[in-house]
Amino acid sequence: MLELVVHRRTAELKGLDADDRATDSGTETDPDEYDNVDSIIDHTTFDQLLDLDDEDHTFTRGLVDRYFDQAKKTFIEMESAIASKNYPELSRLGHFFKGSSAALGLTKIKDSCEKLLQHLGNLKDTVAAKPISLSEDETVIRELLEQMRKEYEQVETFLKLFYDGEQ
Repeated sequence: MLELVVHRRTAELKGLDADDRATDSGTETDPDEYDNVDSIIDHTTFDQLLDLDDEDHTFTRGLVDRYFDQAKKTFIEMESAIASKNYPELSRLGHFFKGSSAALGLTKIKDSCEKLLQHLGNLKDTVAAKPISLSEDETVIRELLEQMRKEYEQVETFLKLFYDGEQ
């Protein structure tokens, strides 16, 4: 369902007529930025939400708008927790953000939150699980947070395009 809706919305935005829409086989919202929709959103989860929605997507749009607000606030709070080395608070925020992202099917962000939580305070690198120093640990945490921000920007762009046609 999501692929069909995204396909139609993408065709509208490209200015294709009905015949062109039928032959335009891509589901990408922006080929330069996304490999495909699957890399951003879990279809099964998001489709279940869309099934609960009305034709104008009022319900899911409200959920997504609240998620955007929460995400921006959470990033600020995570930065503060890192700066003050408050790892229990960073862990709490990571769990919260992971849950919010998973509820909407935002798999990339959810996976990055899991990586952050697995890594947090373990003093191990993220690839080979080799021991690292506290300063290296903080660097890895900051890198993971930056990765989450980039993934959030992708998700935000995609969902705005999905709902409004805005980029």
